[in-house]
Amino acid sequence: MKHLAILALAATGALSAQAQTFVDRARVQDVQPQYETVQVPRQECASQWVQDAPQPVSEGRGYGGAIIGGVAGGLLGNQVGKGHGKEAATAAGAVIGAITGDRLQNNQPQQVVQASPREVRTCRTVNDTQQRLTGYRVTYDYRGNQYQTVMREQPGQSLPVRVSVTPLEEREYHRN
Repeated sequence: MKHLAILALAATGALSAQAQTFVDRARVQDVQPQYETVQVPRQECASQWVQDAPQPVSEGRGYGGAIIGGVAGGLLGNQVGKGHGKEAATAAGAVIGAITGDRLQNNQPQQVVQASPREVRTCRTVNDTQQRLTGYRVTYDYRGNQYQTVMREQPGQSLPVRVSVTPLEEREYHRN
């Protein structure tokens, strides 16, 4: 029972010591915008026309010259040789004729084609420096005292403030 009475007394004391709060208005004295510097990337591109070097036109490698040269060389070699030498002369004539016919066909001057100009586009990233608004530093007066805060938006001529009132013990009041 004694403990219950002490607990009730403590709860009553705690309730009476609890702060009272209310909302009032304070007069705004100064508002200063606050900025931060940021880097904003952007693409910067340029185009230019380029002329490529002339390119030879390849008609592909032909084997007709080697075949015709080999047959002609073999016939000629067959006419020159006698006995077993006739076979060797035919083979040598065919090889020499094939090489000669291939060179005649594939070493012709090639056609050269001038390439048409083409557009080449190059891009690079450039950082632009910008100032971004982050809020407002507000100086305000409440009952003769000056305070500062940072707000997201401009408050106007006055702003609401939360006031908290807590009673002091007598000895705390006389120390100040």
